[in-house]
Amino acid sequence: MIHLTDYTDQRISNWTRNTRLYHVVFWILLFLIIFFANIKLGYFYESIVVSFIAVFFYAVIAYADFFFLFPKYIKDRNIVIHLIGLSFIALIVTPIRTLILFLFAQGNPDAQIGYVSNQLYVFFTHFIAGLYTTIYLIIMDWLQQQREKKELENQTLQSELRFLKSQINPHFLFNTLNSLYALTLKKSDLAPEIVLKLSEMMRYMLYDCNEKAVDLSKEITYMQNYLELEKLRHGDKVNIHLDIQGDADKNKIAPLLLIPFLENAFKHGIKDATSPGFVNMDIQILDRQLMMKIENSRLPSIPKSIDKRTGGIGLINVKRRMDILYPNHHSLNIQETPNTYLVELHLNLNNNIEF
Repeated sequence: MIHLTDYTDQRISNWTRNTRLYHVVFWILLFLIIFFANIKLGYFYESIVVSFIAVFFYAVIAYADFFFLFPKYIKDRNIVIHLIGLSFIALIVTPIRTLILFLFAQGNPDAQIGYVSNQLYVFFTHFIAGLYTTIYLIIMDWLQQQREKKELENQTLQSELRFLKSQINPHFLFNTLNSLYALTLKKSDLAPEIVLKLSEMMRYMLYDCNEKAVDLSKEITYMQNYLELEKLRHGDKVNIHLDIQGDADKNKIAPLLLIPFLENAFKHGIKDATSPGFVNMDIQILDRQLMMKIENSRLPSIPKSIDKRTGGIGLINVKRRMDILYPNHHSLNIQETPNTYLVELHLNLNNNIEF
């Protein structure tokens, strides 16, 4: 619940030096407008005083609304009570302003009569000044709420992205360690090379992937190391083809965004296969556009036990990350046949990553 004193204290604490400067400039400009709109020949001094008095009382109305009436309106959300409050202040201020002008115009009965008879108009202008202030404050309050809402959404998305990335890393690590464990049981000479490749990949995951965006060349190097590791693991069991065209050095990408598609190709396309399979990966980089195509062989009938595993987490996560980081800047097409699985990704790297 918003307390009136808390809201008022917050407005006072936000009264920064820049804010005060903007207000001073506004009142000076208003004074000049009123002065030049009402200046009369031979009455230069009187025009300055009258314009100053008008601006002074407009400011009284505005700041009474700013510090007292509007915070109460924020608390109660009762526009009728708020308008009554504006009318009450205008009703008090109007005779005070009239009295000051009346005393200032001593010796000029015509001006004094004009000030007294013009009180209804003055009351109306005071009320309008307060109403304009309320409209301005409502707009500023709405903009502030939108900024806070946007900040909260950004914080939520950042937390979600951190969670998604935390799922990607263990997903790959468990797969590789299982394979490494199998090779060590066989005392295979490939185990040290796998450890070396794994250490290079872990270095990328631990140090580079903490950034919002990494060089595309590093992401591709990570995938090349992944393919080399899979070649060591599978040997002649899989035919791997990689083709990269274009310059990746001048582009950036969200880290670990592409690897889940490659992981999926091996997890569901090569694993448990009784005959040699294939994984073909083509990457084209043209200016700020990335086109990636991954096609892999698959078993004609995937065992149910595989469907129940958590391998699908990788693709679900990467789709969610792309929706967050590249909204309306990517297209993903997945085609399945009884013997092949094809992923085609088009990514606009010119999109600014905000999270």
